[in-house]
Amino acid sequence: MHLAARVHRMDDAGPDAIGAYREGNVNLTLNLARQAAESGVRRFVFVSSVKVNGELSGCRPFSATDVPAPQDPYGQSKWEAEQALRELGAASGMEIVIVRPPLVYGPGVRANFLRLMQLVRSGVPIPLASVKNRRSLVGLRNLVDFLLVCVLHPRAAGKVWMVSDQHDVTIAELIRLIAAAMEKPARLLPVPPGLLAGAASVLGKRAAAMRLLDPLQVDSTPATELLGWRPPLSLEEGIRDAVSHFLAYSAHEKTL
Repeated sequence: MHLAARVHRMDDAGPDAIGAYREGNVNLTLNLARQAAESGVRRFVFVSSVKVNGELSGCRPFSATDVPAPQDPYGQSKWEAEQALRELGAASGMEIVIVRPPLVYGPGVRANFLRLMQLVRSGVPIPLASVKNRRSLVGLRNLVDFLLVCVLHPRAAGKVWMVSDQHDVTIAELIRLIAAAMEKPARLLPVPPGLLAGAASVLGKRAAAMRLLDPLQVDSTPATELLGWRPPLSLEEGIRDAVSHFLAYSAHEKTL
C-alpha cells in the first residue's frame, strides 16, 4: 500500500516543478513497485489523487472512467504514475489498485482545512454563506477503511476507485459543521460568489478562490455497488474527530 508522495504545493509552478514531481511520484513509485513485484507481492495499492481527473467537476461528479485532465504538476505526476504502474502490472502479473481520494481531513489535517478551522475558532465573519458549490471529502478513518478493502477484496484488482464520505457539502455547510463541533456560532455573511471571485482575481488569489467557490465532487457509487463498502464514520463524526484533535492540540500549544 503506497501513500508516500511529493504533495502539491502552491509555489511549485515553475518550469522545473514537473521534474521534481516526476522524480518523487513517478520514478520512486515505479522503483518501489518493481521491487514489490520481484519480491512476489501479489497486489499493489496506489493512492493517487482526484487531481488526475481535474480541478473542478462541473455539472456531474468525477468518475473513474473520465478522461484524465490534470491541471498542475502534482496531478500530472500522479497520472503518469498510474500509467506506469498499469504497464508494470501487465508485464509482471502483480495486481494494481488505484485510489483517487478528494480532500482528506481528520486529526492533524493541515492546509486549507486547518485554516478553515482556525477561522471558525477566531469568530471572524466568513463571507461564504451564498456559495452553493458542492465538494466531496473523505475522512482519514474512512479512507483507511476503504484502503483495507482494496487490499483484500477480489473485485478491487485492476481498477481505479473514487472514494468519499458519500455526503457532499457546500463550503457554508462545512463551516456550520465545524462550528457545531466547536460549540460556536457559524458567523457566515452572504456575499455574491461572483464578487468573491472578482476580488480574488484582483488579489492574485484566483486558484485559492476556485477551491472554495467551484464544485469538486466524486462518484463513489462503484465502491458501494461492487465492493460493498460504506464509510464507517459519518461526515459529522469525521468533522468532530478533526475538530477535537485541533482544539486539544491548540490547548497543548498554549501550555508550552
